[in-house]
Amino acid sequence: MLFDISKLPTNNILCIDMKSFYASCECVDHGLDPLKDYVVVVADKNRSGSVVLAASPKMKSEYGIKTGSRLYQVPSDRRIHIFNARMKRYLEVSVQITELFLSFVPFEAILTYSVDESWLTLDGTQKLHGTPKEAANKIRHAIWEKFGLPSCIGIGPNRFISKVVLDVYAKKQGIAECTYQEVPEKLWAVPLREIWGIGEKMEQHLNNMGMYTLGDVANSSLERLRKRFGVIGEQLYYHA
Repeated sequence: MLFDISKLPTNNILCIDMKSFYASCECVDHGLDPLKDYVVVVADKNRSGSVVLAASPKMKSEYGIKTGSRLYQVPSDRRIHIFNARMKRYLEVSVQITELFLSFVPFEAILTYSVDESWLTLDGTQKLHGTPKEAANKIRHAIWEKFGLPSCIGIGPNRFISKVVLDVYAKKQGIAECTYQEVPEKLWAVPLREIWGIGEKMEQHLNNMGMYTLGDVANSSLERLRKRFGVIGEQLYYHA
């Protein structure tokens, strides 16, 4: 099925993620650098089996410690700082960040997805903040200047694309953008496991049908997906 891109709903959407949010908050509160120091946030640091709730970028890149790891997997290294989670504190900071967003867009243009992730609709703000990429740069800078917290931003014409480009590209690059025209080039080769909304079980079902990437889904038959998954199959197809 071919789509007339000009008829698709087009907005300027930012998907903003606070990088390693819990760990970054602990860094700032304890005089550490969120990007350079080794920080782990756990549910209970007195229990060796405690789940890691957040890890700083250095912990992820050098030790492979990430959300879902266990405390006993954290190496014994005096450079590593281990903190108990303080959910009340993280919620306070999250609210403050949302208040900062209000200096860029109206309240109704903000959709909070989680404590560390939000969508902002920039439609109508270009005269004030420039292109979506310029606005994204301004917002990242404002967050860093006010809170000392790193963030990354995906930009797209709808929430799904902005979220996927965030997960696939922006978390490594800082800011990444994808238009409808760029979807085949930028997103179709992405493995299904990296696509927002596709869990392990769904991925396995699609693999069994010979689909391994978003492009495989896009080039499949709508009827085949609808017959196998119902409405969910339609959503998968149109997202792809």
